[in-house]
Amino acid sequence: MDLSTIANLINAIAVTAGVIFAAVQIRDYRRQRHRDSMSGLVRSFQTPSFAHSLRRVSSLPDNVAREQIPALLGSDGEDHIYALLTSWEALGILLYRKEVSIDLVDDFFSGPIVVSWRKLSRYIAELRSDAQRDTYFEWVQWLAERMMEREKQTPPIPAHIAHHDWQ
Repeated sequence: MDLSTIANLINAIAVTAGVIFAAVQIRDYRRQRHRDSMSGLVRSFQTPSFAHSLRRVSSLPDNVAREQIPALLGSDGEDHIYALLTSWEALGILLYRKEVSIDLVDDFFSGPIVVSWRKLSRYIAELRSDAQRDTYFEWVQWLAERMMEREKQTPPIPAHIAHHDWQ
């Protein structure tokens, strides 16, 4: 082999190594970005106001009517409902756009989402009717339907049972 062939071979190896290194870095960056967005999502839901709204909505009877809210939750009841529903709405959009994974949403929120929908589906239907706008909390419904579909395919198993032998 002459010197120019050796130099070309070294150059080809260096370029190949550089491309591989860049690909690995891009993959790692995407993974880190995904982890960061997932962590940010979880942190955004770990607020006292979110927990308070979720607790209040969870106390409602199933298919609650809009006119029942003040008697059941007080004058600020609808504020708590809106706080929870707008959170679910944002989560539905993020899931649809694949910014978060359905597995993460399922692990963290499937129960509260399904229960919220069970409690508030009539309320939302009444809002839509009053406003003559079917897009009111459309992503909440979409998200709840995705969670319910998953539960039909694979019934939810509590983590303490499903992963009891984890090490």
